[in-house]
Amino acid sequence: MAEAEFAASEFKATGVRIERFLRSLTRAGQIKIKDGRLELLTSYGREIDSAPVDSVHASRPWFAARGRARATVNGTRYLLTLDQREAAGDTGAGTTSRFLDAVRTAHTRGPRESRD
Repeated sequence: MAEAEFAASEFKATGVRIERFLRSLTRAGQIKIKDGRLELLTSYGREIDSAPVDSVHASRPWFAARGRARATVNGTRYLLTLDQREAAGDTGAGTTSRFLDAVRTAHTRGPRESRD
């Protein structure tokens, strides 16, 4: 299950399933947004991919179940399952919405404002 923290444009989620091209890279990975940079990490903390948030595109795919987001980082598409409970049908303000809001906020704030 994903645990998340959200403050301004910073975000952290653990227990995230990260897939690329129908291949699961990790079932318990991490997503971090800090200082204007997004990082996708394995459960051991090894970096899968990272990029400035300004160059990341994130959205909720129309074809996927709830609790999933699609992120394009450095031209590579990832499917993220952020909240297992939300994907199973539990409703509420989920981690996916907080992730998308954090990316959107980081885009609008810009790199100078996010460092303050």
